[in-house]
Amino acid sequence: MDQHAFLSQLVVYLASAVIAVAIFNRLGLASILGYLVAGSVLGPFGLKVIKDVHSTMAFAELGVVLLLFIIGLELKPSRLWAMRKPVFGIGSAQIVLTSIPFAIVGCLFGLSIKSAIVVAISLAFSSTAFALQILSEKKKLGTQAGRGSFAILLFQDLTAIPLLAAIPALGVTVADSNQSVWVSAAKILAAMAVVVFGGRQLLRPAFRLIASTKASELFTAGALLLVVGVAMLMESIGLSMALGAFLAGVLLADSEYRHELEADIEPFKGLLLGLFFMTVGMQVDYGLLVDHPFLIAGLVLGLVFTKAVVLFGLGKVSGMTSKNALVTSVVLPQGGEFAFVIFGAAVAYKLLDQTVAGILVLVVTLSMALTPFLVLFAEKVLSRYVGKDEKRAFDTIEENENPVIIAGFGRVGQINGRILRILKIGFTALEADVNQVEVLRKFGNKVYYGDASKIELLKAAGAEKASFLVIAVDDMQASIKIVEVAQAHFPHLTIIARARNRSHAYELLDRGVNLQFRETLGSSIAMAKALIVGLGMDERRAQELVVKFKKHDEEQLLAQHKVHHDETALIEAARRGTQQLEEVLRDDEEDAQDLRPARVREL
Repeated sequence: MDQHAFLSQLVVYLASAVIAVAIFNRLGLASILGYLVAGSVLGPFGLKVIKDVHSTMAFAELGVVLLLFIIGLELKPSRLWAMRKPVFGIGSAQIVLTSIPFAIVGCLFGLSIKSAIVVAISLAFSSTAFALQILSEKKKLGTQAGRGSFAILLFQDLTAIPLLAAIPALGVTVADSNQSVWVSAAKILAAMAVVVFGGRQLLRPAFRLIASTKASELFTAGALLLVVGVAMLMESIGLSMALGAFLAGVLLADSEYRHELEADIEPFKGLLLGLFFMTVGMQVDYGLLVDHPFLIAGLVLGLVFTKAVVLFGLGKVSGMTSKNALVTSVVLPQGGEFAFVIFGAAVAYKLLDQTVAGILVLVVTLSMALTPFLVLFAEKVLSRYVGKDEKRAFDTIEENENPVIIAGFGRVGQINGRILRILKIGFTALEADVNQVEVLRKFGNKVYYGDASKIELLKAAGAEKASFLVIAVDDMQASIKIVEVAQAHFPHLTIIARARNRSHAYELLDRGVNLQFRETLGSSIAMAKALIVGLGMDERRAQELVVKFKKHDEEQLLAQHKVHHDETALIEAARRGTQQLEEVLRDDEEDAQDLRPARVREL
């Protein structure tokens, strides 16, 4: 390929990726779908803009290699040990229970036992990129569903490594060279031992030397050299490049360079992984869908339904609520990105023929496309019925004569509670997150499960006799709802509210809550004071300056609140306030330059 042709193809890849991903993100769909669709449009089964897919695929596979390296970096032994029960318990059960029916179906369709097992395990994998993105967008990563899903995905990632390593041993190349499976296994173990023990002795000193040069580009080059070098070493002896990259990541998981390595590799990984999905999309033969519509539709629905049922059952067995089990079952039922890699390797080693692999790639791709709609269906329809009767009733409140009620016992609420406890002032703490309640009780906190926006609960907490209501909930809309309920039914309560930001403070002021405190203001001012003292300003002068700043900022908040519904007026008020602040801080200074700390004046 000449230089002009290469650049032309590069422009086509980048432009189509930017356009497709932007459109799919705007539609609320995963970026992976955008890459797959862009590839299918450009490829030989679409507009035929790109015809030589295989040369691009060889380069794009580096994206998977870099992904495995970063997964290895995340697998600190201590972290893996702490998660061992959910990872090796529910994770292994998901692989086994999902693979068995898939393997049986594979054999019924005429696959050999070896091929059926490889296909079954590959289809048991879910898409890490898809699932984590959805959980993050839905703010579910910290829930039971999020933790359970992460454990399953982590075990799948661990399972993908030996499966990739085993494919060469299962393929025809082993038989052709008259090597036994035991010889192949010995070769695998020997290569891994060389990488593990050699790497442990060489990698950290090497990166320590590179870091001492203080050249960031050299560190990036060293990271890429490590990943690609170990991957090539593994490939040269007939093993998977991804296996080598994973081992390299694990070796550095506990090193002091882990975060810097991850930051340096991440941009390359993202671009190359996107290119990988585009090349996968180019190989999706939609002609197969036309030729075998009922077969492929049946396989897609069978894949998604089987995995969803298994995941829901495992979620319930592991102690999840029905709603959390439902979330897990609709987030993880699709095929995963590792299936594409494994199917490609299986074709290369004659475990699958090209037509079967093409059908399987299409099935996995369509299952990915189906997932966002399945999540939407679960949210809008299934969630009305699943877990409807298992919602935990609010706690019975024993104390109802305390002068203070704290709504929301997270970071802010707990600090208020600790100070009140020191002063021996009674308070009633309410928390709407049942998981948070259970955690807090383990640490000896007395906290009641309940939604403070419910009139009955506030009455039970003694709102009719209490003097203060501290609203420390994290959710802004929930905070406003509690304010409205309390003002309507318990007008005698003095409300002190946490404000997430300036706009939240405006909403509280709109409702007459004058005792509102922005959660980051105090810590930000304390940080600024430490900074200017560190730069050489006298401690007393620094304290005076930040006190003036805080007073002026609070005055400006009240002034800007009057015009905050008018964006133009608000912007003008903010600019005017900035000018006034500078004038206030300089009023007491004979020379404006003296306002600067000593270190800064010296520069």
